[in-house]
Amino acid sequence: MDAMDHGLSAIPRALATEAVHAGREDLAGLGLHAPPIDLSTTYPSYDARAEAARIDEFATTGARLDGPPVYARLDNPTVARFEEALARLEGAEAAVAFASGMAAVTAVLLARASQGLRHVVAVRPLYGCSDHLLDAGLLGTEVTWTDPAGIADAIRPDTGLVMVESPANPTLAEADIRAIAHSCGSVPLLVDNTFATPVLQRPVEQGARIVLHSATKYLGGHGDVMGGVVACDEEFARTLRQVRFATGGVLHPLAGYLLLRGLSTLSVRVRAASSTAAELVRRLVVDPRVARVHYPRIGGAMIAFEVYGEPYDVIAGVRLITPAVSLGSVDTLIQHPASISHRIVAEGDRRSAGVSDRLLRMSVGLEDVEDLWRDLTQALSAPPTGSPRAAAPAVPGRSVAAPGTAGR
Repeated sequence: MDAMDHGLSAIPRALATEAVHAGREDLAGLGLHAPPIDLSTTYPSYDARAEAARIDEFATTGARLDGPPVYARLDNPTVARFEEALARLEGAEAAVAFASGMAAVTAVLLARASQGLRHVVAVRPLYGCSDHLLDAGLLGTEVTWTDPAGIADAIRPDTGLVMVESPANPTLAEADIRAIAHSCGSVPLLVDNTFATPVLQRPVEQGARIVLHSATKYLGGHGDVMGGVVACDEEFARTLRQVRFATGGVLHPLAGYLLLRGLSTLSVRVRAASSTAAELVRRLVVDPRVARVHYPRIGGAMIAFEVYGEPYDVIAGVRLITPAVSLGSVDTLIQHPASISHRIVAEGDRRSAGVSDRLLRMSVGLEDVEDLWRDLTQALSAPPTGSPRAAAPAVPGRSVAAPGTAGR
């Protein structure tokens, strides 16, 4: 579904425009306005010899089949529309969608391991389950944890991947993607772009070769669909399709439809929520109940902050804000990473990565900023369930003075 295939101008279009039209250019020619949902699990064919040849071709190359799929585990037309659109938004050649973000990470690791490249160099913090998957060696991988400056020295002959998340979950620390990509040499750099989305950054333009999204978050945007997606070059996409076929981590067509629909409002949602988040940051940074605020330089709708009081009291005290895991929804969510999203990470590793026991992570939604602030300030003053602690001064260089000058 290339733009030129449908007589469209080759002039580059703004991301907001691409988000509305990518993956949909052929609809008018089909007499349709909304993308169709293909729920078929199997597809009839009366030519078994031709089907055998097509299956052989896929087994050899991993390329998309010409014509209808043989079976839904190979491909699905609705999911393919979402993949095309996401690849365009990330500026990548291709994208491959999976049943969840963790299924996508798993496929990437298996794809590299299939080439004898089981070693991964990674920078903390990562999403807690990604951290656990690497650290536990559940897929036979071996991980070396390092800071960005140590990446080049950590790379070995069997290193198949360098993995970073920027802004990171949950501290919102940012990595210099371009510098890290240079340090990687010929080893592919994977950037988890879930928090930023292509609205705020496109890692491929900075040298990353693999871009990961938990599509459950901002791409879907409404807290009602689960998925994962990897944007990359076509060569690696072919391997990922083969892994997906063999392991079965396919994205359901209805989820593909919802994710494609979510992309059409992605730019509007992210920018609106980011504006509200920036205002909340301005207020939190001068609030005497807050010890430290983390907010990325590129902006965004995610805020992390550390409180002097008990974080459990804040979680228990919200009424409008939803105390729940996940992020990127139209409603505002808050959670305590040390208790939930990063609980699976060893306590020492958590703390060394900046995930303190008093850190709260908030995903700002589309509510009015005054309503959110009223609820948040009430929760910050919730009656304590434990002994109060004396306030200590914020650590210089780690608090946010204003959006755009945030510490990491």
